[in-house]
Amino acid sequence: MTCFARFVGITSVFLCIAVSSCQTQTHSASQRMVVVISLDGFPAYDLENPKLPVPTLRELIKSGSWAKRMQPVNPTVTWPNHTTMVTGLFPRDHGLLFNGTLVRADNPLSVKVDPDIAKDRMVHVETLYDIAHNQGLTTAQVDWVAINDASTINWAFPEKAKPSDPLVAEMISKGVIDAEDVGAGGKPSILWRDQIWTKAGAYIIREHKPNLLLFHLLSLDSTHHAYGPRTLASYDAIAFLDSCVKQLIDATRDAGLLDRTTFVVVSDHGFKAVSKDIHLNSLLAGNHFAAGVQAVPEGGSAMLYVEKARQSELLPALHKLLSETEGVETVADEAQYQSLGLPSPAKDSQAPDLVAFAKPNYSFSGGKAGDPIISSVSPIIGSHGYLNTDDELDAIFVASGFGIRPHVVLDKITNLSVAPTLAHLLSIKLPKTEAPALNGLLQ
Repeated sequence: MTCFARFVGITSVFLCIAVSSCQTQTHSASQRMVVVISLDGFPAYDLENPKLPVPTLRELIKSGSWAKRMQPVNPTVTWPNHTTMVTGLFPRDHGLLFNGTLVRADNPLSVKVDPDIAKDRMVHVETLYDIAHNQGLTTAQVDWVAINDASTINWAFPEKAKPSDPLVAEMISKGVIDAEDVGAGGKPSILWRDQIWTKAGAYIIREHKPNLLLFHLLSLDSTHHAYGPRTLASYDAIAFLDSCVKQLIDATRDAGLLDRTTFVVVSDHGFKAVSKDIHLNSLLAGNHFAAGVQAVPEGGSAMLYVEKARQSELLPALHKLLSETEGVETVADEAQYQSLGLPSPAKDSQAPDLVAFAKPNYSFSGGKAGDPIISSVSPIIGSHGYLNTDDELDAIFVASGFGIRPHVVLDKITNLSVAPTLAHLLSIKLPKTEAPALNGLLQ
């Protein structure tokens, strides 16, 4: 029987007990736990559906607080938004514009996104977990992002976990998982990997009781990309993720920490349905830009890089070409970057020379020279990366447990407020944030 099936007949009274007791007890920061659960690609519009099969999230909402909408930052992709949620800053400051760090060279032009660079080189500012650790609190992460080899994480179960990793080896030695459960052997599905990550999260809670756990699951994002949002496949994935959240709550209860734990459930972005693809490599090659321009597509947006020695020649023509291409909503240059939350090329070598944003139903991809510039996608798939002002990109935010007021419903928030809210719950202070904490839901 699956964990989701077991939950259906189980009472949720423990959540109410946790909330009521946390209002009457005082615990120091070192005695508390904050569990941040990121369900990648969970759109706000789905959580507004009263028929969505999420009994665990419904109980958290019932006993705590939630926001109907949470606006992400640009670009609306995974690593930039997760990093915003642990810094309170825009990508122009924290340094994440991609799912990794972009490495650029000129003469000839070459750009590549590297996801394996160490966190200290990838993230340009101090994070919530850095500050928590430096103030004596314990920290843990499971499949969090932009966090490779972070020295301020006490217990780590990384996305690319290996049997030799300290926490992984510990779990193997205790029979919690097998060595074959990690790594790429057997090409495990993302559902399998989410199950292993959930085991890791529950184990960390029970055995190590960190003050801060950053926990990230990916199966819904993968499902939306493959089958599109608002589909039976996506609802199945959401129900599965709800059961994973339940396992973490159970682990907290087993550890005797339920009355002093705060659960914060978030997502990084929503999703849009896509019926047409814009093949950028074909577009550039067919218009004689292949030699001096490279594109990094991110679904609903694309970052364009122009060889520095040829920018005066190529940038105006490239801007015109993109603006006139079917499916392109708008093209932004450096003059718009401040308002978009992006860095200037003078400040960060990752900064693009132009950014193109797709219209609804369109998505950018790479493709190859000779492909049709526009192709139909059937069946429909899903994508993100569009402008953060598109409400289909809005994410979820739910908070319940210690330090959270019950029955508070916020209309729309920004994910820039997540980090200062978490900092308040941990009794620490971030040096700078772009938005205040969500004081209305804090005790």
